[in-house]
Amino acid sequence: MSVTADNVTQQSGQTATESGRRRTFAVISHPDAGKSTLTEALALHAAAISSAGAVHGKGDRRGVTSDWMEMEQARGISITSAALRIDYGDCVLNLLDTPGHADFSEDTYRVLSAVDCAVMLLDSAKGLEPQTLKLFDVCRARKMPVITFVNKWDRPGREPLELLDEIEQRIGLRPTPVNWPVGIAGDFRGLIDRASGTYTKMHRTPGGATRAEEEQLTAEQAAEVEEEAWTQAVEELELLEEIGAEYDEESFLAGESSPVLFGAALPNFGVSALLDTLVAVAPAPSDPVDAKGETRPVTAPFSGQVFKMQANMDKAHRDRMAFVRVASGRFDRGMVLTHAATGRPFATKYTQAVFGSERNTIDTAFPGDVIALINAQALSVGDTLYDGPKVEFPPIPSFAPEHFAVARAVDSGRYKQFQRGIAQLDSEGVVQVLTSDVRGEQAPVLAAVGPLQFDVVKHRMEEEFRAPVELSFLDYNLARRTDAESAPTLHGLSGAEVLKRRSDGELLMLVHNKWRLRVIERDYPDATMEPLLAGGVEETA
Repeated sequence: MSVTADNVTQQSGQTATESGRRRTFAVISHPDAGKSTLTEALALHAAAISSAGAVHGKGDRRGVTSDWMEMEQARGISITSAALRIDYGDCVLNLLDTPGHADFSEDTYRVLSAVDCAVMLLDSAKGLEPQTLKLFDVCRARKMPVITFVNKWDRPGREPLELLDEIEQRIGLRPTPVNWPVGIAGDFRGLIDRASGTYTKMHRTPGGATRAEEEQLTAEQAAEVEEEAWTQAVEELELLEEIGAEYDEESFLAGESSPVLFGAALPNFGVSALLDTLVAVAPAPSDPVDAKGETRPVTAPFSGQVFKMQANMDKAHRDRMAFVRVASGRFDRGMVLTHAATGRPFATKYTQAVFGSERNTIDTAFPGDVIALINAQALSVGDTLYDGPKVEFPPIPSFAPEHFAVARAVDSGRYKQFQRGIAQLDSEGVVQVLTSDVRGEQAPVLAAVGPLQFDVVKHRMEEEFRAPVELSFLDYNLARRTDAESAPTLHGLSGAEVLKRRSDGELLMLVHNKWRLRVIERDYPDATMEPLLAGGVEETA
């Protein structure tokens, strides 16, 4: 065997080993369920940062690391995405932190295409909320394994058995608790590990800025210390055993059951148990499937897909960054890849790992890792980059917008800057840009999943492109995909309008509301009106 073949075999073996160490996941939740706080707590427990932040920094406690944009820090929400690498034990955890505000859920949907597992974060008092349900539907469509973390157990909330029943009844996911709380919500004493039977008593630290102190007690000690709370927890555990709520790997990986953990991210209770569970049960990267339905082994030469674009993260350099999930092979900074969409070479001299405002140069990466490519003007969301044999992955779908506004340049003398800015925001996926012959290119319709995205558009158009815009909001809240045959009929109807999406040429019918849509569907049953992903017309529970 030649030296070259030996090197290939050695590199393939290293890639297989490193891929097996990766756990790439995202946290999905409704706004205010505590997702940014959980991200900080996970990083703290893995010693990625020395102290955890709160969404609104108070006193000496800083704001969360993952929120870097000025609007994020001012409003206490997450708008942009961040990728956090956590070295924990012998594993590498890649947490793709995603926009948690309801108005930025489209970006959250995209990030779900780049992970192998999701942590579904529930508020102990509210349970399953509307945004969580939408995000879970995307996970279900991808048959993605889901781990459930019931947060805020240090605050008043619902009964744990009631929450488990809601999970099973509303989304058909069979809950299999990994641990169980001692003390009702609002009186959180500690956690019983179901597999070992050990009890960990939690002790709060000031402000939750450092790791919570944990004390291991025997069952006898716990019964003496916790009294009635311990007795109730033991009785509930016996009930779980009777109904067979035990972890099952096969059903978990198939997206049919979900390991459930309890905790409180703010005071850092139960976070280490979540990390241990991710290491133990979350799947490592598997062989990706390309657009032709063929698999590419994770040990094959490098390939990756762009799942997020972000411009001007560094105000000093006005750069354009592409976040790429490594799908196969080893990545080495400086390698020249091929852009599948154009066949052109793409140099990777400037490659970084990004978490919030923090950047670090990354030299190597393996399947499951996320790399940020700098000066990526040629790339768009969904693009494939590869080395060796050609491969192209399926495109990342666009999601159903619910808010629409016509954009016009305030200063007609800045029209070129206006067009360039709108085009860039479109390519980043901040908004979808819709046009028609009737409205003209000078007045594109911006489509968004949530209205706060329009604030981002106005802010960035003025600050980055020096092309202020005025927005006129349209009285539509639904979109359906149509075709060239149906478009002339649908476009002329009252309460409806057909426009073309600039990014892919799809024809979309905008409709005032679900009632008008149902009338149109009844009157024109042969017309094409297909729902977009996450775009049902039913009332959200």
